[in-house]
Amino acid sequence: MNSRRKFMAMSAAATAAILMPVTNAAAEKSRRYPSNVVYTRKDTGVWDKKAATHLPQVEVKNGKAIIRTLHPMTEKHYIVRHTLVDKDGNVVGAKTFSNTDEKAVSRFKIPAGSKGKKFFATSFCNKHDFWVSPVTL
Repeated sequence: MNSRRKFMAMSAAATAAILMPVTNAAAEKSRRYPSNVVYTRKDTGVWDKKAATHLPQVEVKNGKAIIRTLHPMTEKHYIVRHTLVDKDGNVVGAKTFSNTDEKAVSRFKIPAGSKGKKFFATSFCNKHDFWVSPVTL
């Protein structure tokens, strides 16, 4: 169990590092990732036609961000983790799933003063990698 905790902590740190903001135009060009590192609606990479069941969807309700990934949860293929990260790379919330969970749904309290600010919702599939959806709360 200890190695799983280390893995999850390292995953959260990697998420924050990947999503760190860029401060100028020259740096922005250098921060673009090649295809097949992070998957988005616009860049599904090798996972063409997987976006519908892998991209995290975000709903804001009663001061919470509700993240859903419309993905089956089976013993061999499931969503491992959700995170909500602010534009500065701070992890607002993270939830790890098990293959026995019925659905991949997580709820995170939205920090005060976040209205209109950009965040990133992430979903990690054990077979189809790391997916990111930008969202303005």
